[in-house]
Amino acid sequence: MRGFADIYGNELIKEQLKSGIADGRIQHAYMLTGEKGSGKRTMTEAFLLELFCTDKDEATGEPCMHCPECKKIMSGNHPDVIYITHEKEKTISVDEIRGQLMDTIDIKPFEGGYKVYIIPDAEKLSVQAQNALLKTLEEPPEYAVIILLAADDKQLLDTIRSRVVIEKMKPLTDSTITEYMQKKLGAEGEKLRICVAFSRGNLGRAIELYQSEQFSDWYQRLMKITRNIKNMDSVDIRIEIAKLRNSCPDIYEALDLLELWYRDLTMYMVTKDMNGLVFYGEAKALMAMASVSSYNGVQEIMNRIQVCRDRLNANVNPELSLELLFLTMKEK
Repeated sequence: MRGFADIYGNELIKEQLKSGIADGRIQHAYMLTGEKGSGKRTMTEAFLLELFCTDKDEATGEPCMHCPECKKIMSGNHPDVIYITHEKEKTISVDEIRGQLMDTIDIKPFEGGYKVYIIPDAEKLSVQAQNALLKTLEEPPEYAVIILLAADDKQLLDTIRSRVVIEKMKPLTDSTITEYMQKKLGAEGEKLRICVAFSRGNLGRAIELYQSEQFSDWYQRLMKITRNIKNMDSVDIRIEIAKLRNSCPDIYEALDLLELWYRDLTMYMVTKDMNGLVFYGEAKALMAMASVSSYNGVQEIMNRIQVCRDRLNANVNPELSLELLFLTMKEK
């Protein structure tokens, strides 16, 4: 990685952070928001490289990657960069904020002119922790920079949100994600197309899916169900649901994939054109299903996918929820 230059997308955020460093207008508190895999941590590491590098390229201003500061940032061992950790999975306690941040922030930087505190999973800050942090955000030492990384900034108190510069990581275009994965991973073929569409603009998720053998396993199992659902009886359906549940760690992802499949089926039924479809490699199966399905029936299945999500959110038995969905797929 070479700082902001190696980050795809979110040009405005990169420009704001980069120009702030170049002009000496660094804010004392930032919040990067976006779902897991959206690039919050990568953007933060690029910011750190640009901030601490002592031998930047004179022409481009990019970090050198070889000075002691850059090496410490890349190895995660810079003494003036502190990542806040927490023991409980769902909560960052007030004691953890006090012990790791508030009790040490008045100690001046060991090297350079900045001391940076990074709070991953900031949406997990307890109300007490947020209130304790508030005073520091209001009157931070001149050298301190606090960066909160949050999946959803609206889970934090308005008093916290009003005292930080909020940068929202935006989804990337499919073409941007495709370009990155082709260049960086040598990705290609139908699996690349499916992972890009399935990621919904989240580069981290697309990479994770492409490299996951588990995803390949449950994707193939789900495709087998969609191809053969018309010929399955209730016993077959229950068996396939059990196998799918064993191979797929997140049933919501299976529903997302089904939604993509039936969106493609709808597009083919309307246009009779395979170009631009996510499941282009499943052309034979799509054509066969289109020949025995009605447009209204496919729309009913799309509605039932959302009903299945709602049932899961309401803690209805997952096997029963999936069985009702698959029976609708069989009938329609």
